[in-house]
Amino acid sequence: MATTTPTLQRVRTEPAYGAFWMLRLGFTVLPILMGLDKFFNLLTDWEQYLAPWLVNLLPFSAHTAMLIVGVVEIAAGILVWIKPRYAAYVVALWLAGIIINLLTLSGFYDVALRDFGLMLAALTLARLATQYDPAWHRTTH
Repeated sequence: MATTTPTLQRVRTEPAYGAFWMLRLGFTVLPILMGLDKFFNLLTDWEQYLAPWLVNLLPFSAHTAMLIVGVVEIAAGILVWIKPRYAAYVVALWLAGIIINLLTLSGFYDVALRDFGLMLAALTLARLATQYDPAWHRTTH
């Protein structure tokens, strides 16, 4: 008979702990995959999601902006894996920025609404992480 790890056992028996891990894994893997796709455009042409007013403010091309977005998303996914207690708030803030951009771009309100749901999920992860991911404490010497 196979044995399970204590973490897996808790995931299976404690609903809140299981939810924490589902959100943690999701907000690790998905931003990394979406960030990587900014370099390849396999899922979509990402530049279409940038509002023209935002592109006009940038000192570089929309393509370069999306590459930077890709790097930020990959970093956010890695940070969520390392320290979801804090990184989930970074992801929520990032999603808020995406929502604002999409609301100013006609025709993408459905995507903005979806991203609002993702932002709520990121905030839920942050709240759950206060229970399951220990805080960093400053040491004094």
